[in-house]
Amino acid sequence: MRPFTVALSDLHETQSMPFVDATALRRAASGKSGDVISLASGTPYEGDFDLEAVQDYLELFRRHLVVRYGGDERDATRTILQYGRVKGVINDLVARHLEVDEQITADADSIVVTVGGQEALFLTMRALRRTDQDAILAVHPTYFGFVGAAELADLTVLPVKDNADGIDLDDLENVVAEAVAAGIRPRAVYVVPDFANPTGTTMPLRTRQRLLDIAGELGLLIVEDNAYGLLSTDREHPRTIKSMDRNKQVVYCGSFAKTGVPGARVGYLVADQPVTGGAPGETLSDELARIKNMVTLNTSPIAQAVIGGKLIHHNFSLRDANLAVARHYHHNLTVALDTLAELFPEGSEPEVTWSAPRGGFFIVVNVPFDTTDELSEECAVEHGVRWVPIHRFYGDGKPRRRLRISISSVTPEALRTGLVRLAGFISQHVEKSTPSVSSPSRSEFLQ
Repeated sequence: MRPFTVALSDLHETQSMPFVDATALRRAASGKSGDVISLASGTPYEGDFDLEAVQDYLELFRRHLVVRYGGDERDATRTILQYGRVKGVINDLVARHLEVDEQITADADSIVVTVGGQEALFLTMRALRRTDQDAILAVHPTYFGFVGAAELADLTVLPVKDNADGIDLDDLENVVAEAVAAGIRPRAVYVVPDFANPTGTTMPLRTRQRLLDIAGELGLLIVEDNAYGLLSTDREHPRTIKSMDRNKQVVYCGSFAKTGVPGARVGYLVADQPVTGGAPGETLSDELARIKNMVTLNTSPIAQAVIGGKLIHHNFSLRDANLAVARHYHHNLTVALDTLAELFPEGSEPEVTWSAPRGGFFIVVNVPFDTTDELSEECAVEHGVRWVPIHRFYGDGKPRRRLRISISSVTPEALRTGLVRLAGFISQHVEKSTPSVSSPSRSEFLQ
């Protein structure tokens, strides 16, 4: 008897979207494959991993609960080991952290603790999608996890042009006007103002304020995704849009994957928007919690306990707690930018340029040929370095002459070596594509 089969054409169309394969690419990029250096995966640096610290955080949170419950050890144990409250068990600690690190004042009940930042995005997209006419705007290129969450929620994504400030606000207004004229209802705009993935762009303060004003005029929510902002080493780093939000226009999505414990997979969202037509005092967070109750029931209380203990241990400042690893990222960024400048000096051939972010994990490199998944794999096999083609962040599969590298999870030495290998691949590929044009080989550079 033949095994039962399922046709791809009978599954949700997300399975065939171009960005879905990026999850497999990320797994390959994260794994160790011989001498291949991965500049593809945006996973956090592992140099400060400490299992004993995780155990200490868990115990510290347990003691915190014992005090909260008036000395009741059983209630403390039950909170950590039993199914937890749908909205979370560390909401008050997250609220204190937001006040300390981000100057965001949030009621604990407006916070939903999620299974990573990814669930926070999905819950928000699912709630905003009421009819086929609903849509959300986003700067393109953008984080493919957001595009995936929107696709799973059957929410249309309307692309907005990017620029040096992180978003073209004139284009935002034009896209909204065109959508409304076509009978589409734009619900929100998704932005990553701090070290955006993949471009690394930081949105200036004036742009954040103007975006807030324009969104108010257009009747849009702002979905602010801030996975990287706490890793800034710049004292003058712009404040979050949510911290300037006086009219509750911003749904704030955060994650402890980069600043807490990656393996805990704990994120959160702040959704303090009042909901009309519901129960008295109800906010959007209550609606999102109802959806979460049908998706994951709750976020692991044990994982939350680890994050809660870390927050308590560091007096609720993860900005301070992550100073050392933030310096690692900043140093790696400097190494990458300096090495690229040495490998591809101005006026050299082939012409290669790159973004120069102020922080974060990512650099976009502009190359003189279309980048594809096949070329990334060829580069890994033949030159020992892996990267991500930029089409992954458009979700359309269309090759473009850009690629993204990540500087987060490698040592400075491996990063430099990986970039030298990348330069060798670029030169060789250009030579193969245009045999009449010779380019100096860089395979021996700095060796």
